[in-house]
Amino acid sequence: MSLYQPTEESDIIEHAVNQLARKYAGKFDEAEIRPIVTESYNSFADAKVRSFIPVFTARYADDRLRAMAKVRGFITDAPPSVLFVCVHNAGRSQMAAGWLRHLSKGKIEVYSGGSLPGKDLNSAAVEAMAEVGIDIANEFPKPFAVEIVQAADVVITMGCGDTCPIFPGKRYEDWALDDPAGLGVEAVRPIRDEIRRRVVDLISDFGIDVK
Repeated sequence: MSLYQPTEESDIIEHAVNQLARKYAGKFDEAEIRPIVTESYNSFADAKVRSFIPVFTARYADDRLRAMAKVRGFITDAPPSVLFVCVHNAGRSQMAAGWLRHLSKGKIEVYSGGSLPGKDLNSAAVEAMAEVGIDIANEFPKPFAVEIVQAADVVITMGCGDTCPIFPGKRYEDWALDDPAGLGVEAVRPIRDEIRRRVVDLISDFGIDVK
């Protein structure tokens, strides 16, 4: 990611468009990239940490474009992918994504999103994950994009299954987990550990050894 830190909306959008146009040259032109970047930027209108908006915008737009490239067959060698969806994308889905990235060691692509994204991450969830050596502090609440649902091999919902679009040929699961919102780290630890157990089982289903 570039160290450039634009501050004005138009500068943030144009910088991300230029960056992603280079990355996806031959797959998408600026006319397709710009609306994705603009929508991604607008997704963070309520984010509390405004200084991270340029990074959030570029990363989320990048995820969406990569998903679009997979759906259109432009990328054919991608590893399997999993999307975790909860209401605020601030606690459960972020912990699950953190565990899956850590334990699969890059062998599975990981996405997360929320049906009603929060303004920032659940601090107790961040602390609980840090206790086991997983840093999710630089992640951010975001909506789930339809193209990411389309690109995912497995979609796991956590209390918001009715809001997630259903596409044929995908594996859908709903994990019944306590919502960590408003809880202290002591109460979040059992949720964190239950998520780890389920993620280990999920990785095993892909035939990947987590040891």
